[in-house]
Amino acid sequence: MKRFLLFLPLLVAVVVGVFLFAGIGKDPTKLDSALIGKQVPVFSLKSLKSPDSSLDEGLFRGEVTLLNVWGTWCPACRDEHDDLMRVSREKKVAIIGLNYKDNRDDALVWLDRLGDPYRTVIYDPKGTLGFDLGVYGAPETFVIDASGVVRYRHVGVVNGEVWEKILLPVINEARENG
Repeated sequence: MKRFLLFLPLLVAVVVGVFLFAGIGKDPTKLDSALIGKQVPVFSLKSLKSPDSSLDEGLFRGEVTLLNVWGTWCPACRDEHDDLMRVSREKKVAIIGLNYKDNRDDALVWLDRLGDPYRTVIYDPKGTLGFDLGVYGAPETFVIDASGVVRYRHVGVVNGEVWEKILLPVINEARENG
């Protein structure tokens, strides 16, 4: 038994090494999502700007949309905001915001100062919809087709390159496939 205990640290190091080696070269922005090909989860949450208004999964019916998960506490969300404003101005796709685990007043000030690229913003202070979507943090952006089916999930900042090379082709494909 004492001999086994001598080799235990080596065994643990080998197991940890195998797990670390398995992650080398993987793109952290390509996290699998159990929702790809499935409907947006059923939800009922308040609108950020109109707390008396409830919003639900019906928001994602009728046209291809982006669902952008953001929070004022998220520095990367600030980094992508100008690009989302550009996409919104170009009107290539409707963007719905999911204000995730945030303070309503802070979020309203943020949009007032930086501009509002969103058609509407779902207020998710407890992260319930975020949890149902499998959100790890912010920013995350989902492409949702006109039937309300999640077609793609992007983890990280949406910048010009991500928009042109990844999101726009997925949006166009979602439009073509109805």
